Amino acid sequence: MPTGNALSYYKFLIIIVMNKTELIAKVAETAGLSKVDAKKAVEATLGAIAAAVKSEEKVALIGFGTFSVNTRAAHQGVNPATGAAITIPEKKVVKFKAGADLAI
Repeated sequence: MPTGNALSYYKFLIIIVMNKTELIAKVAETAGLSKVDAKKAVEATLGAIAAAVKSEEKVALIGFGTFSVNTRAAHQGVNPATGAAITIPEKKVVKFKAGADLAI
Protein backbone atom coordinates (compact mmCIF):
# COMPACT_ATOMS: atom_id res chain seq x y z
CA MET A 1 0.00 0.00 0.00
CA PRO A 2 1.47 3.36 -0.96
CA THR A 3 2.14 6.02 1.62
CA GLY A 4 1.85 9.74 1.04
CA ASN A 5 0.13 11.01 -2.07
CA ALA A 6 -1.79 8.02 -3.47
CA LEU A 7 -2.59 9.90 -6.70
CA SER A 8 1.08 10.22 -7.60
CA TYR A 9 1.49 6.47 -7.04
CA TYR A 10 -1.57 5.35 -8.95
CA LYS A 11 -1.20 7.67 -11.95
CA PHE A 12 1.37 5.23 -13.35
CA LEU A 13 -1.00 2.27 -13.15
CA ILE A 14 -2.75 2.93 -16.47
CA ILE A 15 -4.08 -0.14 -18.23
CA ILE A 16 -4.32 -0.04 -22.01
CA VAL A 17 -6.77 -2.51 -23.51
CA MET A 18 -7.26 -3.29 -27.19
CA ASN A 19 -10.70 -4.70 -27.87
CA LYS A 20 -11.66 -6.96 -30.77
CA THR A 21 -12.86 -4.08 -32.99
CA GLU A 22 -9.58 -2.21 -32.50
CA LEU A 23 -7.62 -5.41 -33.22
CA ILE A 24 -9.53 -5.88 -36.48
CA ALA A 25 -8.84 -2.27 -37.48
CA LYS A 26 -5.12 -2.69 -36.70
CA VAL A 27 -4.93 -5.95 -38.69
CA ALA A 28 -6.68 -4.27 -41.63
CA GLU A 29 -4.29 -1.31 -41.52
CA THR A 30 -1.14 -3.40 -41.09
CA ALA A 31 -1.97 -6.07 -43.68
CA GLY A 32 -3.60 -3.74 -46.19
CA LEU A 33 -6.92 -5.55 -45.97
CA SER A 34 -10.46 -4.24 -45.84
CA LYS A 35 -12.01 -4.29 -42.37
CA VAL A 36 -14.43 -6.98 -43.59
CA ASP A 37 -11.56 -9.26 -44.67
CA ALA A 38 -9.58 -8.48 -41.51
CA LYS A 39 -12.63 -9.36 -39.39
CA LYS A 40 -12.94 -12.71 -41.18
CA ALA A 41 -9.23 -13.41 -40.63
CA VAL A 42 -9.27 -12.47 -36.93
CA GLU A 43 -12.45 -14.43 -36.23
CA ALA A 44 -11.14 -17.48 -38.11
CA THR A 45 -7.87 -17.35 -36.15
CA LEU A 46 -9.58 -16.97 -32.78
CA GLY A 47 -12.10 -19.66 -33.69
CA ALA A 48 -9.35 -22.11 -34.64
CA ILE A 49 -7.48 -21.44 -31.39
CA ALA A 50 -10.68 -21.82 -29.34
CA ALA A 51 -11.63 -25.07 -31.08
CA ALA A 52 -8.18 -26.55 -30.51
CA VAL A 53 -8.13 -25.58 -26.85
CA LYS A 54 -11.66 -26.93 -26.32
CA SER A 55 -10.48 -30.28 -27.67
CA GLU A 56 -7.54 -30.01 -25.24
CA GLU A 57 -4.91 -29.55 -27.95
CA LYS A 58 -1.87 -27.38 -27.36
CA VAL A 59 -1.56 -24.36 -29.69
CA ALA A 60 2.00 -23.05 -30.07
CA LEU A 61 2.51 -19.84 -32.02
CA ILE A 62 6.30 -19.64 -32.14
CA GLY A 63 7.52 -16.32 -30.77
CA PHE A 64 4.03 -15.23 -29.67
CA GLY A 65 3.05 -17.82 -27.08
CA THR A 66 1.43 -21.15 -26.28
CA PHE A 67 -2.15 -21.93 -25.29
CA SER A 68 -2.68 -25.14 -23.35
CA VAL A 69 -5.18 -26.78 -21.00
CA ASN A 70 -4.19 -27.51 -17.41
CA THR A 71 -6.12 -29.35 -14.75
CA ARG A 72 -6.46 -27.47 -11.48
CA ALA A 73 -6.53 -30.06 -8.69
CA ALA A 74 -9.41 -30.32 -6.24
CA HIS A 75 -8.73 -28.42 -3.03
CA GLN A 76 -10.32 -27.21 0.17
CA GLY A 77 -11.92 -23.79 0.36
CA VAL A 78 -14.13 -21.77 2.66
CA ASN A 79 -17.69 -20.66 1.94
CA PRO A 80 -17.47 -16.90 2.59
CA ALA A 81 -21.14 -16.68 3.62
CA THR A 82 -21.09 -19.45 6.22
CA GLY A 83 -17.43 -20.02 6.98
CA ALA A 84 -17.93 -23.74 6.35
CA ALA A 85 -15.17 -25.79 4.73
CA ILE A 86 -15.99 -26.92 1.19
CA THR A 87 -14.25 -29.04 -1.40
CA ILE A 88 -13.66 -27.24 -4.66
CA PRO A 89 -13.67 -29.83 -7.46
CA GLU A 90 -10.91 -30.17 -10.03
CA LYS A 91 -11.32 -27.96 -13.06
CA LYS A 92 -9.75 -27.61 -16.48
CA VAL A 93 -8.40 -24.12 -17.18
CA VAL A 94 -6.77 -22.48 -20.19
CA LYS A 95 -3.17 -21.42 -19.70
CA PHE A 96 -1.23 -18.96 -21.87
CA LYS A 97 2.53 -18.76 -21.74
CA ALA A 98 3.98 -15.74 -23.53
CA GLY A 99 6.72 -16.33 -26.07
CA ALA A 100 10.00 -14.50 -26.52
CA ASP A 101 8.56 -11.89 -28.91
CA LEU A 102 6.19 -10.69 -26.16
CA ALA A 103 8.95 -10.05 -23.61
CA ILE A 104 8.72 -6.47 -22.39
